[in-house]
Amino acid sequence: MDIEPKTRTVIPRYQQIAIEVAARIANGEYAEGEKIYARSSLASQYGVSPETARRSICILSDLGIVSSEKGSGIIIRSQKKAADYIQQNSKLETIDTIKENLLKSVSRQKKEMDYLNECMNDLIEASVHFRSMNPFMPFEIRITKDCAYLNKTVTEIQFWQHTGATVIAVSRKDLVMKSPGPYVALTEGDTIYFIAQDDTADRVKGFLYPNR
Repeated sequence: MDIEPKTRTVIPRYQQIAIEVAARIANGEYAEGEKIYARSSLASQYGVSPETARRSICILSDLGIVSSEKGSGIIIRSQKKAADYIQQNSKLETIDTIKENLLKSVSRQKKEMDYLNECMNDLIEASVHFRSMNPFMPFEIRITKDCAYLNKTVTEIQFWQHTGATVIAVSRKDLVMKSPGPYVALTEGDTIYFIAQDDTADRVKGFLYPNR
């Protein structure tokens, strides 16, 4: 399921006006007990309808920041409550921003994972095509001290019977032994070149290094 970042919630205009007025009160632009504009003046100042202005004042009045009585205008009641209201909205905006950034990050990671999967699929397809064009392209594996069959011959460990792979060369120090035969021993430091029937080296790796 796709996860797309949602657009941040738009704050209604009446709430924006309430926040702006509260900010002016909290900043001391209006003093407690001061009488400021009436609703109609507020509507005119912010270019909104009287109903929008009324709703703004209702918010501030319900919070005890101002009082509003018909014919008396708007009176400032509490600078502290105005500051508390601004702080509360600031926290909500911070949470909203964090959520938005988180969703954007998830969306970016999903796109990167989709791109990575596309690249992996292209690589696998190209590898299969290349090997189909070169069916005798050998695999190679390094013999280390952790090999389960160190110093044993290919015949002794029944290499072909267990892996379905055929050893076609062994590189030992500066010597490369082509078609080494069934009696070559697996010596530490050797590099074994082989052709696998199922076009994978996993079975050989699992056989020689079962504890990995």
